[in-house]
Amino acid sequence: MKDLSERELVECCAADERQCQERLYRKYAGDMYKVCLMYAKNKPDAADILQESFIKVFKNIHRFRFEGSLRGWIRRTVVHTAINAYNKKQRDTQVVIPMAESGDVDASIDSIMGQLEANDIIKLVNSLPTKARQVLKLYAIEGYKHKEIAALLGITEGTSKSQFSRAKKMLQISIDTLHG
Repeated sequence: MKDLSERELVECCAADERQCQERLYRKYAGDMYKVCLMYAKNKPDAADILQESFIKVFKNIHRFRFEGSLRGWIRRTVVHTAINAYNKKQRDTQVVIPMAESGDVDASIDSIMGQLEANDIIKLVNSLPTKARQVLKLYAIEGYKHKEIAALLGITEGTSKSQFSRAKKMLQISIDTLHG
C-alpha cells in the first residue's frame, strides 16, 4: 500500500477500507492509549476505552472536515469516550475536601507541577477523588473550559471551578507533605 496523505487516509477510512482503518489505528493508537490511561482506573479499562473510541472514530470519520488536526479530533473523541465510560460506571461520589486550617493555599498548576518528577505528579493526580481528578485533567491538560467540563460531566460550571480549586489545593498539600 502506497503512502497516503492524511486526507486520502481519512477518505479511504470513510469508505470502510479495512487496510486504511488499520493504518490509521496503528498511527494513533499508542498516543491515544496514553490518553486513555490518564482517565481509566486500570489498563483493561483503558484498552476498552481505546477500542470504543476507535469504533466511534471510524463510524464518524466522514464528519472530519480538516479544519483542525486529525490527531486533535481523535483525541477529543477519546476524551469524550473516557468521560462517557466514567459516567456509565459512576459509583464514586463527589468528595468535598475541607479547606486547609493553615490558611489559603494559592498555588497554580504550573508551580505545583514544577516541583516534582512526572511519575510523582501522575501518582498524585491519580490519587485525587474522581471528580476533582477529572476536572483537573480536562482543564489543565486537555484545555477545556469550565462550561465545557460542566456539560461533559453533568455538573454545574461552579462545581467544575470548585473541584479544580480543590484539586490544586489537595495537590499542594500533598507536595508540602512530601517536602515536609
